[in-house]
Amino acid sequence: MALEEGAASVLRTSAGLKAGEDVLIIADPERLPIGRAFFYAASAAGCDPVFALIGTRDGPAGEAPEVLAAGMLEADVLLLATTHSMTHTHARRAANRAGARVVSMPGVTEAMLEGGGALTADHTEIQQKMRRLQRQLRGTTEVHVATPAGTDAMFMTRGRDWNFKDTGVAARKGEVTTLPAGEIFVSPVEGTAEGRLAPDMYFHEPLHQPASVLLKEGYATRVTGAESAILEMNRGGREGRNVAKLGIGLNPRAKTTSSLPEAEKSLGAVHIVFGDSIPFGGRISCGVRVDAILADATVEVDGKPLIERGKLAG
Repeated sequence: MALEEGAASVLRTSAGLKAGEDVLIIADPERLPIGRAFFYAASAAGCDPVFALIGTRDGPAGEAPEVLAAGMLEADVLLLATTHSMTHTHARRAANRAGARVVSMPGVTEAMLEGGGALTADHTEIQQKMRRLQRQLRGTTEVHVATPAGTDAMFMTRGRDWNFKDTGVAARKGEVTTLPAGEIFVSPVEGTAEGRLAPDMYFHEPLHQPASVLLKEGYATRVTGAESAILEMNRGGREGRNVAKLGIGLNPRAKTTSSLPEAEKSLGAVHIVFGDSIPFGGRISCGVRVDAILADATVEVDGKPLIERGKLAG
């Protein structure tokens, strides 16, 4: 599959693009060929797109330049092909409120767009899984996570809503999705996470051996084996160690050995975020986000199996 063909497939299946719509594509220098492919694919679909090249943001949730943020409000379809995620930015949320359909592709590579894989997963199947799990997770109070690498931790979720919007489809006005798609998540209640985590694939950077995190009263109290993660957490003070998000991957084509945006969507992977929790439904804001990926997880919700060694239970 050529680069432009992959872009056309995303526009058709994820964005539901129609001829004549206003399309805005945002990319940074590292993703220039991808942004250009979306520009030509949108042109071929009968649109008159705008392609904006911005400087690479410093990290996740880096805002768009103000002049571009204003333009995002006018788009029917907004494509974010950037190195770092812009999904949880004020500009993206404002664009959705204004009616834009947003497809965010943080870390997307040319190989992913050309070769399919996680980007071309059956989004209908993912949506069906999410609907089933949505019924199971309504009103739940606690989540237990264990992995072969040594994770054994409990997270309280009473009163918190799980997010089921990462379906891979943003075909209706005001919708947003990320690609690769396929993660459900919740922000655990502050001060409740307890136990031990053993990130074995990723912890602020790819890991060569498992790290260890002790959790007490909702915070990472001791971290070993991941110096870069420690330094980034410390930049946010105590709140930089807050357990902000618990995500579960549902995409059967995604690989935990790939980049973070794909690894977090891999079926059976558990995605833990430390630091800011407001983007996920929590209450903590500290300017820090540290991601960890746990592979082949077993997840129980209120004592009932949800995921067993990386596979959906039942």
